[in-house]
Amino acid sequence: MRTRGPYGPRVMRGLGLDNVFRALHARNFRLFFAGQGISLVGTWMQHIAMSWLVYRLTGSPFLLGLVAFSSQIPAFILGPFSGVLADRWNRHRILIVTQTLAMIQAFLLALLTFSGIVAVWHVILLGILLGCVNSIDIPARHSFIFDMVERKEIIGNAVALNSAMFNAARLIGPSVAGVIIAVAGEGWCFLLNAVSFIAVIWSLLIMRLPARLPARRRAHMLAELREGIVYAFGFAPIRAILLLVSVCSLMGMPYMVLMPVFAKDILHGGPWTLGFLMASAGVGALVGTLYLASRQGILRLGRMMPVATAIFGAGLTAFAFSRALWLSLGLLCVAGFGMMVQMALSNTILQVVVDDDKRGRVLSFFATAFMGMMPLGSLFAGMLARAVGAPLTLALGGMACIAAAGVFAMRLSALKVILHPIYGRLGGIPAVISGINRATELSAAEEE
Repeated sequence: MRTRGPYGPRVMRGLGLDNVFRALHARNFRLFFAGQGISLVGTWMQHIAMSWLVYRLTGSPFLLGLVAFSSQIPAFILGPFSGVLADRWNRHRILIVTQTLAMIQAFLLALLTFSGIVAVWHVILLGILLGCVNSIDIPARHSFIFDMVERKEIIGNAVALNSAMFNAARLIGPSVAGVIIAVAGEGWCFLLNAVSFIAVIWSLLIMRLPARLPARRRAHMLAELREGIVYAFGFAPIRAILLLVSVCSLMGMPYMVLMPVFAKDILHGGPWTLGFLMASAGVGALVGTLYLASRQGILRLGRMMPVATAIFGAGLTAFAFSRALWLSLGLLCVAGFGMMVQMALSNTILQVVVDDDKRGRVLSFFATAFMGMMPLGSLFAGMLARAVGAPLTLALGGMACIAAAGVFAMRLSALKVILHPIYGRLGGIPAVISGINRATELSAAEEE
């Protein structure tokens, strides 16, 4: 039987480039992909420059963790409320405002650095400002993907390409930042990041979107928040995914905060070493997202999610004990692959199974689990690294991720039973459904 659709049977069957990039047939998503891709390169440049600036000024792993904590804690506090706003307000307009505010923050950081008066408290204060902006931006941006693509059968591909874009920028940005910091200083990274926001703002302004107004709601914001919490945490599969993401974010993701310590003190390098370390994790993550984008059945809940989590944890644990640059780069590549496959699968599953009127709130919980737990992990990692050293801190985090993967794997059979009726109702995305069902059946057979 021939597969019908605008992309033709060859694309729907194959694993070629047309299949990998099929979501780019949607004009709005194509514009967003290009503009956000340029902006994210600047974002990663700023991330590396901020870490190096703080460590150069203080030499303190604890302050590295504190700075990361200050920029990430708003997502933990404000994230759930931002999901309510994403369901109430026009997501397109939200993104224009948040991206403009992020551009202003980068300009301020560049001005302080070029003037020579920048101090750690400046970085902390501006980090809090950016964290507040991101706490509103992230759930709106993730929910907006569904609005841009519209065709449910390619939403998984759009999520994977969005992650691929993020990690391509993660590959390019740190490498460029390492060179710029060594040659011209951190201020130029901040300035270039500010300029890069023009691309994504312009892409948002020229989109052609249908006139859709959010449904009028009479309930109080707290009532809608409670409704979202009951919905998300009362449904076992969503709850299990959010808990797995939370553990990985709390225990595994702080590895990024400790990278300046590994680059300077463990591997005896400079800013270029830090850039290459971060870029190598980006290479693995990019490979993982392109692999997912190439698959018709992108969601492999039963087998891929715990395996990817275990790969992430094992890569971090091995990296913690490496003292050779070439080996460290390879192990971070492995860790990056596992981390991004697990996160992309979690995001895609939530996009597909959640009710339309609760998408913003559920994805805000996902953002809180991912971004909101990172500040707590960053602060804890900074304190623990000061006491026992960065290598042991990172190894403990990696082993915690491996343990979480094992617990999730043991629950796969029960999750399959709960999800099966939902898959039966989602007739518009048969490839996704069959991919999940095949994977869960294989996992159940393996456990038996």
